[in-house]
Amino acid sequence: MKMSKGQIGRRLLGLAVAGTAWGACGSAFAELGQPAPWEYKLQEAASPVMENITWFHNFLTVLITVITVFVLALLVMVVVKFNAKANPVPSRTTHNTLIEVAWTLVPVLILVGIAVPSFRLLFLELDIPKADLTIKATGKQWYWSYAYPDNGKFEFDSLMAQDKQPRLLGVDNEMVVPVNKIVRVLTVGADVIHSFAVPAFGIKIDAIPGRLNETWFKATKTGMFYGQCSELCGKDHAFMPIAVKVVTDQEFAAWVEDAKKKFASNPANSFASIGAAAQ
Repeated sequence: MKMSKGQIGRRLLGLAVAGTAWGACGSAFAELGQPAPWEYKLQEAASPVMENITWFHNFLTVLITVITVFVLALLVMVVVKFNAKANPVPSRTTHNTLIEVAWTLVPVLILVGIAVPSFRLLFLELDIPKADLTIKATGKQWYWSYAYPDNGKFEFDSLMAQDKQPRLLGVDNEMVVPVNKIVRVLTVGADVIHSFAVPAFGIKIDAIPGRLNETWFKATKTGMFYGQCSELCGKDHAFMPIAVKVVTDQEFAAWVEDAKKKFASNPANSFASIGAAAQ
């Protein structure tokens, strides 16, 4: 079917408007701690660690772009200036002390410039400060269990909810944490190796059977933040989301009191009570 120029123009205008709306929608999603359609950058930072990761990523992007453009310019210059037609009598120069010192020293300085913020970032990620709250995340095939040893020692399972949005990320019971508090996360695997990852917080750490790993984050914004198991842990690996709800101190205190009652019948809590009584 042929279309007139007016119809083509209206169709293109509609696509442009839809694309703009889609991009705006993607930006809004990114602000809520979840992936956005056609996203080409990192998720918006919601913790000091992720802010540093974003800065380091942007710094490296600029650096490698400058290096690439510089090398490309040199190649173009060589092709144009030193081809057989433009330069029929080649130079017999074999050494140039200044150039040789420069192409040795400059890469070293570049690597040092990369290493210093890199080591600083690693230290920030691995040096866990004094925690305001500790949560134990246990990876299971194929869901997560969360325990709050500092808040009544209750535990609950968090499974993907088919009827919740965003698709493949919504869960029935979210991990709940207070805003602007240092949260220490202990991870362990109950069966195989899993990986606890929340991009907006800049955390990703393996949950290994028989080994307790730890990481931390400090959420600086309230809202819902999503992640997924980032280790190939079996056939339902893609259906093992992580949902973290960041709330105010008052809301967290109220949630803790409600959770103590809601999850009191959790079998894990029953076993813990039996073990405590036996001791």
